[in-house]
Amino acid sequence: MEHTFTKMFLATALGMALAGHGGESQGAEPAAADNALRAVRVAGKGPITDPGGKIWSKAKAVKVALQPQVVAPPTNPTPAVQELGVRAVHNGSWVAFLLEWKDSTKSDTTVVDRFNDQVAVELPVTYQADALPSAMMGNPGGRVNVLQWRAVAQREVDSGREIVIRDLYPNAPDADLYYTTRLSAEAAVPYLGAKGLGNPVSIRTDSPVLDQMAEGFGSLTIRAKQGATGKGVYKDGMWHVTITAPLTPDGENAPKLEPGKATAAAFAVWDGGSKEVGSRKAWSDWVGVTLAE
Repeated sequence: MEHTFTKMFLATALGMALAGHGGESQGAEPAAADNALRAVRVAGKGPITDPGGKIWSKAKAVKVALQPQVVAPPTNPTPAVQELGVRAVHNGSWVAFLLEWKDSTKSDTTVVDRFNDQVAVELPVTYQADALPSAMMGNPGGRVNVLQWRAVAQREVDSGREIVIRDLYPNAPDADLYYTTRLSAEAAVPYLGAKGLGNPVSIRTDSPVLDQMAEGFGSLTIRAKQGATGKGVYKDGMWHVTITAPLTPDGENAPKLEPGKATAAAFAVWDGGSKEVGSRKAWSDWVGVTLAE
């Protein structure tokens, strides 16, 4: 455990050391005011999930530049997505981000040699404008909340069932599917991989968004209380994705946000069709966010 923490700390320190050479800088001010996000107040209650909703016309779209992840191996020096369009709104109880980017291929499957499209919003758990955590997954003592949407999870939500082997390999012989068709649920557990071990990434839920926390590279952890949700729609060569979370979260390790107050957000995008997964991604530095009263 101590060895793992040491590696995480050194990797985070390296990221901060590279800040003056194209990397992010811990404690840096959020993006300039003319490029900041203003979460306008809209009517309604509950989660804000419709990417095509009329409310988004009320919010100014901000173009957020994305950059290569070249600190933590495996690196991604030439990311497929270089710009993300972002809008933000809130209704007094939930905040939501609309994230839009060009993608020539819809990737909503994960197998050995294929990965799915993903996007994430990162928020500091404790906001201090002059002492922000590292935008690259936080740092020891600088905890961040990572809300990650996955296209493969969206596919399962839309279909109302989990993806099975027959979906991934339609020509697979039935003999290879014995653990799903011939064994009891208990006997099949050893053959289910991560799902059998209870890995929340592998278990279908009603939300395509994973609510997580981190304090540096290699520390990403699922929050015990899953509060975020959202929806992704692929149309005309673009992804349109909403990620929404309660202003006052259930449990710890997520920020408490208030109308009239400021925070910051950072973003990451994975293009599955370009083999981007894990640390192979495009990411942004902090962008200032203000919630309208």
